[in-house]
Amino acid sequence: MEITKETCIGDILDAYPDTAPYFLEMGMHCLGCPASRGESVEDACMVHGVDADELIEKLKASI
Repeated sequence: MEITKETCIGDILDAYPDTAPYFLEMGMHCLGCPASRGESVEDACMVHGVDADELIEKLKASI
């Protein structure tokens, strides 16, 4: 699976559960919430003030 800014967080977590700490690190503590799992990486990063490109690089490096 390719991870992009448009990728749904729930899809990433389903495919790569070990990436959860990266979302928690950015302040996304409601990973079990259906709304947060349905957000794109870009949307979540905007809400939490995180650079989406940096997060994507971290996610890709971890998988």
